[in-house]
Amino acid sequence: NEDDQLVVSQVVKFSDTAELTVDALASTSAYPLEELTERKSTGKVMGLNILGVSLVGEEADPDPDRPDSRIDFVFDEGNFQFGDLKIPYPVPFRVPLFRDWVKGWIDLTYLS
Repeated sequence: NEDDQLVVSQVVKFSDTAELTVDALASTSAYPLEELTERKSTGKVMGLNILGVSLVGEEADPDPDRPDSRIDFVFDEGNFQFGDLKIPYPVPFRVPLFRDWVKGWIDLTYLS
């Protein structure tokens, strides 16, 4: 993006004129993101698995035999697009209380 940050975008197309785009700020060894600290919680909300559960701590450590094979990310914003109408995704990604719940990683197993 314009701030020299990596962005991972997920796009879900519902039709030719309707889609959902969710952007996440990404962090790699070449482009570290200071804000992206290790995730502390598993993602359970009041003990319930509502949004999925993540590994944390040692279970979530990257494979030391495969350096630079992980992209860490934190969801930042999302929008629904219906033709020319743009509607914000109704999840408060930037609220500090929820920030730990919207972190994750992508392990690269193959890149061509």
